Amino acid sequence: MQIDTLIWDLGGVLVDWSPLYVYDDRYFSDPSERDYFFQHICTADWNERQDAGYSLQQATEEKLKEFPDLRWRQPILDFYGRWEEMLRGPIVETVSIFEKLRAQKKYRFYALTNWSAETFPIALQRFDFLQGFDGRLVSGEEGTRKPFAAFYQLLFDRYLIDPSRALFIDDNLRNVKAAEELGLSGIHFLSAATLQTELVAKGVL
Repeated sequence: MQIDTLIWDLGGVLVDWSPLYVYDDRYFSDPSERDYFFQHICTADWNERQDAGYSLQQATEEKLKEFPDLRWRQPILDFYGRWEEMLRGPIVETVSIFEKLRAQKKYRFYALTNWSAETFPIALQRFDFLQGFDGRLVSGEEGTRKPFAAFYQLLFDRYLIDPSRALFIDDNLRNVKAAEELGLSGIHFLSAATLQTELVAKGVL
């Protein structure tokens, strides 16, 4: 069946975001300390809870109580206190592909992103290309997130998307596999170059 809809993840695909842009050698005495911070304190799972709508302030306060050692205080405060510095900019090569596809006027474009409702407006203000979608679902606004099926289904229902005619692009393989279980074709994003190759192979680009 011919593809008529392209569904895009944002962070890591179109937008360059990473906590490592903030947490340099000034924070930690050695690499093992930084590893501990990301593996046991401000973890990816913890951040995803905020992506699903939990208060950034409350999450930070709880984390400070959980880890009262003063060496962790500033790193915990700065995870969201310096969040804007983690938002480096657009991934230019991928945005170029996105704009090239939009210029074809053959597809509908939707964003499906795990992103806090408190920080997403910053990205909207900073990146004009985010206005190029026909619709979007932001996890923090909906109270659920990838890879949960309800989040994908909400996108299908709200925008009348036939998953068999849609293609989903995400840098997290877990999310791609969850989409495929719901009938979406998926591309695991690794780089703009490999994305272009896969889009050509699928007859989209």
